[in-house]
Amino acid sequence: MVSEFQLQNPELLKRFNRSFPDFYEQFVSREIQLQNLKLAYQIHKTKQPVIQMGQEGDHSALYFAHRNQSFLLSDLFGVMAAYKLGIHSISLYGHVRSPMLVFVKLIISEGGHLLSKKRRDSVCRALTQTLNGDFEVEEMLAVEFTWLEGLADISTSFFIDQVFHLPALLIEAGNHPGLLYKVMHALWQEDLLVVNTNFMIWQGRVRLLLYLLGPNGNLIPDYLGQRMAESIKQRLVSSQ
Repeated sequence: MVSEFQLQNPELLKRFNRSFPDFYEQFVSREIQLQNLKLAYQIHKTKQPVIQMGQEGDHSALYFAHRNQSFLLSDLFGVMAAYKLGIHSISLYGHVRSPMLVFVKLIISEGGHLLSKKRRDSVCRALTQTLNGDFEVEEMLAVEFTWLEGLADISTSFFIDQVFHLPALLIEAGNHPGLLYKVMHALWQEDLLVVNTNFMIWQGRVRLLLYLLGPNGNLIPDYLGQRMAESIKQRLVSSQ
């Protein structure tokens, strides 16, 4: 087992970074690299996902780390939607090689404000219970809104990123309630893993760039990616 002292070893960090896409070590800050290594160590020690809340400025920060599986982000963003939390930024880094962990940091708020301690505890508990299979996230969502309603103003496009050398899916849509959950739910149905994201809201529109792996962590060829992008669009514009 790795000790806290060994976490500061540069060689250990280098070995850990090899599990990420090739761009990770070059483009991601050392602070984030070390933070993700510590979260991985916590998973190793406890054999449990990491679910933690903190504060960043006037907003709350949710730190989440777990073994990457296609349903995982559907559950995560489903809980966020059920609690009607605003998502201001997404930081997501996933392994493309064993042990296939994913590390997520969400900057969130409730009505534009910091979450209370009671609310933070409730969100973390709901996420834990969802991951444990105690209840389905769709049950929570059904209370809040009709999550099966299709989206009208959405576009999807697939390409192979020539810089990061990864399959990428670009989704643009209006900033609808539960949009991120619906997108992640559609990705789950296609059995896709997200390993990096770029999320932006501008003038009421969401631009979401997702770097993906296919089933079993394999790369997605262009001809399949085009069909996948169209399939995801159809899932989003119609009832899922």
